[in-house]
Amino acid sequence: MTPAETNWAGNITFGARRLCMPRTEAELQETVAASTTVRALGTRHSFNTVADTAGDLVSVAGLPRTVDIDPAARAVTVSAGLRFGEFAGELDESGFALHNLGSLPHISVAGACATGTHGSGVGNRSLAGAVRALDMVTADGGTVTLRRGDADFPGAVVSMGALGVVTRLTLDLVPAFDVQQWVYEDLPESVLTGGFDEVMSAAYSVSVFTDWRPGPVGQVWLKQRVGHEGPQQAPAEWLGARLADGPRHPIPGVPAGNCTRQEGVPGAWHRRLPHFRLEFTPSNGDELQSEYFVARKDAAAAYEAVGRLRERIVPLLQISEIRTVAGDDLWLSPASGRDSVAFHFTWVPDGEAVAPVLAEIEEALAPFGARPHWGKVFSTAPDVLRTLYARYEDFEKLMARYDPAGTFRNDFLDLNFPR
Repeated sequence: MTPAETNWAGNITFGARRLCMPRTEAELQETVAASTTVRALGTRHSFNTVADTAGDLVSVAGLPRTVDIDPAARAVTVSAGLRFGEFAGELDESGFALHNLGSLPHISVAGACATGTHGSGVGNRSLAGAVRALDMVTADGGTVTLRRGDADFPGAVVSMGALGVVTRLTLDLVPAFDVQQWVYEDLPESVLTGGFDEVMSAAYSVSVFTDWRPGPVGQVWLKQRVGHEGPQQAPAEWLGARLADGPRHPIPGVPAGNCTRQEGVPGAWHRRLPHFRLEFTPSNGDELQSEYFVARKDAAAAYEAVGRLRERIVPLLQISEIRTVAGDDLWLSPASGRDSVAFHFTWVPDGEAVAPVLAEIEEALAPFGARPHWGKVFSTAPDVLRTLYARYEDFEKLMARYDPAGTFRNDFLDLNFPR
């Protein structure tokens, strides 16, 4: 590994002494057992140091490809390094689907689940919510399989690589379905704050995009499942917003060519639920990202709290996205124990300028118990994080039991889960 090795956004330069890409699980086990410090590296879409290390970085992308569909169990076992877009088509061809997908199909299954990454939809859990079982290599080079129902399972799914290197995951499947996608523009802000649940429940997956300037909300993306009655027509106006007259990119003025098909054209779930198409890079990575989760019941109040910081946010913002995530029972999932709304910020790539604004946003959202996304930029203090998760201390004990020597620890874990 050279100093030029960075994350996707380019804001993190990895400090690892080498990058290992084992081709077999046995080779991975040998690498982990021989390392005093090692971290798993996914598709590099995290914006903080969660994957960094001064020791060895290990990528599982080179392990044998696995996509094992079990129709009777409605489950699929996939190799951890696969990107969602690399196997979703196979699921669809077999008559199955995942319950949801993130904005990008370019992210790896293991990395997305380990950090609590999600899509949208009031009834849809995060991507980690679909995990039924996982296999991982532990610090001594051994292997362990954890299944839903095992005592350690809910602590191991969203674990930021702190327990081991995940090699395979088994995911729940649902019957394949088609989706139509429409974009509406200029939703009155009063409609969003006064009827948040109505807006966010209007389709299977809903995303609200805003630049936080005063006035109407910029865009609402509605992703609606196609039912037995077949494709539907969209009204020209909806809740005071107007139907876009062509395809849109989330950032106004940016060409929409790399976005998934809109204008109500039906398509398979994996070609509509993400915002961006696998065959295109969503952007050049010149950005920083932050995201905070609060209880959905607090959505309007949290929106208004952030809105009071408009003058601070607007000069540094590319776009902001608001989504909903159904609650789950995973210990460190940002949606653990509560149906949630996530406020996402895509910033200009200026960490020094963004940092004080982030601190102000965190302070504004503190009364709502805002939980930061584990893979994005945040400054929430460790003593505050401890209060946000009922099973935080249980996770610390889990880390000590699975990794007593600290083989998988790094600066990120030392800061947020100090021993």
